[in-house]
Amino acid sequence: MLRTLFLAALSLLPLVGFCQSGQRHPSTSTPKFVSKPQPVAHRDSVPTLKIGAAAPDFKLPGTDGKYYTLKSFVAAKVLVVVFTCNHCPTAQAYEDRIKAVAADYKSKGVAVVAISPTSPLGLLYEELGYTDMNDDYAEMILRAKQQQFNFPYLYDGDTQATSLLYGPVATPHVFVFDKMRKLQYVGRLDAKEKPGQANAEDLRAAVDALLADNLPAKPVTKTFGCSTKWGWKTELRTKADQEWDAKPVGIEPLQVDGLQALVKNANSDKLRLINIWATWCGSCVQEFPGFVVLQRMYGARDFEFVSLSADDPARQAKALGFLQQKHAAFSNYIFAEDDKYALIEAIDKNWNGALPYTLLVEPGGKVVWSQQGEVNFAELKRVIVDHPKIGRFF
Repeated sequence: MLRTLFLAALSLLPLVGFCQSGQRHPSTSTPKFVSKPQPVAHRDSVPTLKIGAAAPDFKLPGTDGKYYTLKSFVAAKVLVVVFTCNHCPTAQAYEDRIKAVAADYKSKGVAVVAISPTSPLGLLYEELGYTDMNDDYAEMILRAKQQQFNFPYLYDGDTQATSLLYGPVATPHVFVFDKMRKLQYVGRLDAKEKPGQANAEDLRAAVDALLADNLPAKPVTKTFGCSTKWGWKTELRTKADQEWDAKPVGIEPLQVDGLQALVKNANSDKLRLINIWATWCGSCVQEFPGFVVLQRMYGARDFEFVSLSADDPARQAKALGFLQQKHAAFSNYIFAEDDKYALIEAIDKNWNGALPYTLLVEPGGKVVWSQQGEVNFAELKRVIVDHPKIGRFF
């Protein structure tokens, strides 16, 4: 249900559309492209483009506010097409290597372009445990800016029409075309996923061979990474949503000593995010579904979300009803005493008492992040995934 509401809201965002000329709209630097992921006709398998095949043409929006086609790279002696995405840990591990290839070979007449093949319809929250961003177009723009990509980053998630023609099996998956735009290499960048252990040797060898008017010695290699999220694989997302919604939701009363233990976080080896909220707090209610998403994203890792209701103990049933409505299938507590100032002191002496209040606690009780008022979830996700307990790579 949360995903349905998210996608519906996304389709209404004023992300606007690209100018058909391929240039930015004169009145704004924001791309005018409305992302509307569409269900894709079911296919049992998608074949990968064969060596010697001509590069399929495309017309895709980039994160820089332009449309790109094969003609956009007509001057290149060699064209490198990398299918990659935001969310995949392997894809993130290779971002710097792709940037290095683009920089090192630009003066040699090599063009590098990245395409995200992921359909937002086929992506589960549970697959976002190594990232702070999903694979929709809006967050691709953020990722490209954050990582300072020096190559075009194109979105194919609405119809996946281009990806269906190329057939990437995972992210990243590299396709290298000669000056006649015939495929001469397909596969991995290199054999070492972890950053710092390799430098895209397989890709560089293929490009070097083509620049020397030779064929790559090994034209096909296997690739490793997150499988392509095709738009017809929505049954997995539906199943995951149903399984989450079916989980039991409860709430337990907690005294001052229980609150102190909660914040001390000595009974777990997990990064603990605690949100203090109340049913009468409008901003608390508004932002609460975002915490449910965080638990689904990072809950399989060393992370846990805990909610603490500041409602009067007599209103525990109402608090439970709210939690059940939001499918809050994690640890939920309600302060069992009437003295709200005791609650404040037990949670954080620096907290002024206004709701909502959220804090991120390491095992042992060190508060590494806190927020008075509504949370900026983009910021919070970055803090979580970049913490040593979590991380972006395997």
